[in-house]
Amino acid sequence: MPTLKLTVKQWQRIRKEMHNDYPKTMFMIRDKMKRVLGFTVREHQEWITDPKAYTEEPTAFSKLIDFEQEGWHKGKRHEHSIRLDFYSENKYTMFLLKYSEFINKKD
Repeated sequence: MPTLKLTVKQWQRIRKEMHNDYPKTMFMIRDKMKRVLGFTVREHQEWITDPKAYTEEPTAFSKLIDFEQEGWHKGKRHEHSIRLDFYSENKYTMFLLKYSEFINKKD
């Protein structure tokens, strides 16, 4: 089944909108969420590697400093995201139809 990857801000916007349609207790019990909404929520953390973090150019040190200031460290960046694990193709499609405007909205 599909898994949808969201940023934390995207999930906060979607969850705020979902609280208008569903009671808050829906989000407290995973089994109820899985049964009614068709998905469960999990937090995911990973290290992202960017091969452009190090270069052989003479200005490599200045580029490395820029990367470290943006959260990069030794060519890697820690990323925190939210994953929605869907258990129904139909509910996945309905979720995308209903909340795609919040997924596509720029931060």
